[in-house]
Amino acid sequence: MNRKTLTLTLLMAVVPCMAMGASVYKWTDENGVTHFGDRQPVGSNSETVNVRSGTSSAAATNRSSPQEQLGKLQEQQQKEADREKETAVEAARRKQRAANCETAQENLKVIDSNARIRIEEDGELRYLSPEEVSEQREKLEKIAAENCESEAQ
Repeated sequence: MNRKTLTLTLLMAVVPCMAMGASVYKWTDENGVTHFGDRQPVGSNSETVNVRSGTSSAAATNRSSPQEQLGKLQEQQQKEADREKETAVEAARRKQRAANCETAQENLKVIDSNARIRIEEDGELRYLSPEEVSEQREKLEKIAAENCESEAQ
């Protein structure tokens, strides 16, 4: 009884492996009908079909290797890191522009509110002339226009 059970068990284990190891061919005849068979047809082009996955051998060769997949993944990660870096740089530029805008606006308020503006030059204090005040106002207005335009929009 043990011998019969052992033989039956081995037979059940070996038969599916043998079936999976057999080649299956796919071809199309002159009428356009697709056929499958375990023998390669004579006089027709055929392709081997992978029975386990259901894909043809031509599709299996188009699949990228693990090294190629790893390369693509690393390239994708590098692009993402570059995008994040660009975003961080843009954020820093926006903060700098906002600070420049705020400083220029504050300086314009000081120029507009004071009749006389005193500056330090070569260690000595002196007052700006009306022409120098107007030049400074123009510079500050230009800085404000360049840096504050995105906030106004």
